[in-house]
Amino acid sequence: MNATIELENQYCAHNYHPLPVVLVRGEGVHVWDDAGNKYVDMMSAYSAVSHGHANPRLVKALSVQAATLSIVSRAFHSDKLAPFLKRACELTGQDMALPMNTGSEAVETALKAARKWAYEVKGVARDKAEIISCEGNFHGRSIAIVSLSADPEYKEGFGPFPSGMSTIPYGDPAALAAAINENTAAFLVEPIQGEGGINIPPAGYLSECAEICRQQNVLLICDEVQTGLGRTGKLLACEHDGVKPDGLILGKALGGGILPVSLFLAKQELMDVFQPGTHGSTFGGNALAAAVGLEALNILVEDELVERSREMGEYFLGLLQTINSPLVSDVRGKGLFIGMEIDPAMATAREVCVRLMKKGLLSKETHETVVRFAPPLIVNRDQLAWAADQIRDVLADMDLVAKAS
Repeated sequence: MNATIELENQYCAHNYHPLPVVLVRGEGVHVWDDAGNKYVDMMSAYSAVSHGHANPRLVKALSVQAATLSIVSRAFHSDKLAPFLKRACELTGQDMALPMNTGSEAVETALKAARKWAYEVKGVARDKAEIISCEGNFHGRSIAIVSLSADPEYKEGFGPFPSGMSTIPYGDPAALAAAINENTAAFLVEPIQGEGGINIPPAGYLSECAEICRQQNVLLICDEVQTGLGRTGKLLACEHDGVKPDGLILGKALGGGILPVSLFLAKQELMDVFQPGTHGSTFGGNALAAAVGLEALNILVEDELVERSREMGEYFLGLLQTINSPLVSDVRGKGLFIGMEIDPAMATAREVCVRLMKKGLLSKETHETVVRFAPPLIVNRDQLAWAADQIRDVLADMDLVAKAS
């Protein structure tokens, strides 16, 4: 056992099950371990490292701002927050933004906004507001958010949970229409479910849900913490269906893979429910995060990373779909957000990931059945072709082992 891993196991809570590798350096699409081995990162820290590891522009923005002013809290103004939020709102078509740090915090912000809007604008009776989400969702790990989860692992031992939360089948607009009642404040949905297994709903699903919400005076809030900022080949995944939600949640790539930066963005009517004292965060909107976030957005546009994600994603998905293996039951994705479904009767997704690691490719399973491929958006064709070759070889080797046994 690696000494660093042993030390972590001794002192760190065992709330993750990482692959047995200790990473010490990253550059572009590559990372290196403590033994000097080089890997292609096909995880991007769950889509946080879209700009590549140690992106020079982001490192410079971080360094310059850290040497100037990092945090004064929102008790005072800084010169960095307003330009960052202006850029984010202009790119996404939203009116206003509320800065937080992690994706979970931004989701919690959205939930609070939706409930307050329901009482102050829609006229829902006090403490009766309801939020609808979808089975298979992953919106975060706070007590309120996991109450929306259907995964027993996320909920076991953490109750009691807040009321007013319900889930419906994903990809089924009729289920949404049937679930809405006079107390429904919002429908919270991932345009593509990431942690759920790169689950892609039928074409037109989100636009149909948006129309249902509009007719019923229900907020449509899109959680794009993983799917946003180019990951799926559009700036926002909801754009695949031509939808502009009432509320939008961004995180991960917003911090350039350097800092936790998140935003809840919304139309003004929704954001106006917040007044001084109703919500806040000591670190949310700090000058350092704002400087890095603004540069991350600028790079995304100037380096055409959204278009690159679409082009490279189509190329890589095409390569993966040519792999003929009995272990693979499905390959699906949009942009550089791709899932390979492994037949659980033949192998686990973790087994595939461990073997890929030994080949110099890093990925991570979800729900033991899906291997995720979400490399930095700067990845090129040669790197993707190499990755496809490693995946093909690993699956072929595993197939031979299965046949031999």
